[in-house]
Amino acid sequence: MNKPLVVVESPTKIRTLKKYIGNNYNIAATVGHIRDLPPRELGIEIDNGFKPKYQTINGKQKVITSLKKAAGNATDIYLAPDPDREGEAIAFHAAHVLKKKGRQFHRVLFHELTRKAIDQALATPLELHHNKYDAQQARRVLDRLVGYQISPLLWRKVKGRLSAGRVQSVAVRIICERERAIHIFVPVEYWSVTAHLEGDTPPPFTAKLTKKDKQKITIPDETTAKSIVSDLADETFRVDDVRRKTVRRRPLPPFITSKLQQEAIRKLRFSAKKTMIVAQQLYEGIDIAQGGPVGLITYMRTDSTRIANEAALEALELIQRDFGPDYAPAKPRFFKNRQKAQDAHEAIRPTSVFNIPEKLAAYLSKDQLALYRLIWQRFVASQMQEALIDQVSVIIKAGVYQFNASGSTIKFPGFMKLYMSAEEQNKQAQDKQKMPLPELRPGMVLKVNKIDPKQHFTQPPPRFSEASLVKELEENGIGRPSTYAAILSTIQTKGYVEMLKRYFRPTELGFIVNDLLVQTFPDLFDVAFTAGMEKNLDRVETDDLNYFDLLNNFYHPFKKTLDAAQEGMTSMRGVGFATDIKCPDCKTGQLHVKVGKNGHYLACNSYPECRFTRNYERDEKGRIHLAEQQQEESTGEVCEKCGSPMVLKQGRFGPFIACSGYPECKNTRSVNASHKGNDTGVKCPEKKCDGFLVERKSRRGKIFYGCNRYPDCKFALWDKPVAKACPQCNEPFLIMKSTKKDGEFIACRNRQCGYREDS
Repeated sequence: MNKPLVVVESPTKIRTLKKYIGNNYNIAATVGHIRDLPPRELGIEIDNGFKPKYQTINGKQKVITSLKKAAGNATDIYLAPDPDREGEAIAFHAAHVLKKKGRQFHRVLFHELTRKAIDQALATPLELHHNKYDAQQARRVLDRLVGYQISPLLWRKVKGRLSAGRVQSVAVRIICERERAIHIFVPVEYWSVTAHLEGDTPPPFTAKLTKKDKQKITIPDETTAKSIVSDLADETFRVDDVRRKTVRRRPLPPFITSKLQQEAIRKLRFSAKKTMIVAQQLYEGIDIAQGGPVGLITYMRTDSTRIANEAALEALELIQRDFGPDYAPAKPRFFKNRQKAQDAHEAIRPTSVFNIPEKLAAYLSKDQLALYRLIWQRFVASQMQEALIDQVSVIIKAGVYQFNASGSTIKFPGFMKLYMSAEEQNKQAQDKQKMPLPELRPGMVLKVNKIDPKQHFTQPPPRFSEASLVKELEENGIGRPSTYAAILSTIQTKGYVEMLKRYFRPTELGFIVNDLLVQTFPDLFDVAFTAGMEKNLDRVETDDLNYFDLLNNFYHPFKKTLDAAQEGMTSMRGVGFATDIKCPDCKTGQLHVKVGKNGHYLACNSYPECRFTRNYERDEKGRIHLAEQQQEESTGEVCEKCGSPMVLKQGRFGPFIACSGYPECKNTRSVNASHKGNDTGVKCPEKKCDGFLVERKSRRGKIFYGCNRYPDCKFALWDKPVAKACPQCNEPFLIMKSTKKDGEFIACRNRQCGYREDS
């Protein structure tokens, strides 16, 4: 009789599982999803209860054959893909392809890959979770209905290869709205007044003016500030009150997925995507000395702060041993989940706190060690004693004016001895910058060394970093922690946003597509609507809402809007968005933002009577301005029709070559035809060269990229150039790279910079 088969999602887990159960079970992997909706059609029977039309994913037939071979005649199949909605879908699809008369399927959940957890999961198998599978299917169908029916609209109305997404488009909207808030922001001047004081004993300290006549004071301008300084010149500064208190600061709970992503972005400079890749490696198992692979952390996709009692007790044991009894509470500390958090998994924690990071350093890569240390420290710190902070606040009176000074010192570090979050570290750094306060008592007269007025301006809202965008999505209930990495990657890959010094900024294409979608589908891409849909998906999982009802309630209003959009959506190829700029040629037409095959441009709405077109730019306030007309660049060639010099020009469809004898001679040709190679859109980096890099073939047929001014310019490189400046070092273009380990990615040409991003 065949051994029972354990089916997992990732082949990396197989080695770890074989170490513990290889003698009693066969183990095989699905290598992710094996069945999905068809890639080139909607694949949903809308009139048949929104039934998905699943098919084998291209290239996965070999995997299915391998699964069937591993199953053999086994009567028991243990389905152990990841313990989340996607894993549940994979389990159902594996059961579908392995279905056989007399065969039984069991669902097992490996929350961590340790002997105890694996044995316990196999000893207490579950039924397949139909509601969880329905929730996954509902999300997949919703995303398909939106993406596959709105994206073709964008292809017709804007340009090809664009896409819309139920969640990704909302993320773009959030970024666009923040950028527009920055555009309309008007700085407001205000002033502060700081007194530099001394008591009877050192050190000197500073105090801020806060009130006048017991009312909060606002200082709008220099005149007011100088008047206050003049008033204070003859006043006595006297301590009015000294308040001391000890504040208890509790440690943060262990990581959930979103908080791990945020902290790894801030502390380790990881992207959300990289964080999840490295966390997956730690979960699936790392070779530790001669013991074989060991799962080092619990499952990394979770929004629960729950932890097992034995894990908390183990942490207390380590704290007692390594930090002493003062740092160990009398009993474990448990954290309450936020409302609506799914509690299927524990928080992210080490599988054993005795796997101390320093002991594992020899077996982990630099990135693995950094992320593991973060997870380990956060979990252990969550079980340590509270920190005690002594705070002193002093009220100082000077006539009708009140000044405040404050200081704090750490009385007992508690958990802060091991770990502080990035936000806590920033606060600690700000506290350290403050001058310590001397011993002060009520009634003490203070010496005034200087009264310092200072001008300030209010600041615009900041752009989103990866960390703050993840936080924004989480707080608004947009998507799920397991989807954030994919969302952030997709909106960059599609060209809707770009990173500017580690902050998101919408591209012009991002603005255009966002405005078009919000104008046409105001409800669908609304933050509150999308958050409500996430809650409904949760309700499907908990059996509070039926799969069909969710989709039916969504689809009919959506279909009505979609049908209206077929004709009603503004065409960026035709009409475009109106601006307030008059056409400089005909003086009567209005310029509209349009999109052609080479990008966005301005065109007169009096076309074809007026054929004016021009590129445009936005200033720091988001206002559109005509771009300066570029000087015609000589190509070094002569017109074969009239003998005049040929020049490079910019048209509505991008650069082209034309005769300088226009309009008498109207000879033109494409840049590609002249360059004898596909134009990359990247200018040649050689100094004093006005050429462009084009794709060429060597004598042996190998692709390389060289200047179109060859042989006058001999610049060439093997890597494909990408028309995007490096956001770190401002190198004028990036290059496409590919390795066996990392696959295809985009990197900076300057090796000292080291910038890279996913392609």
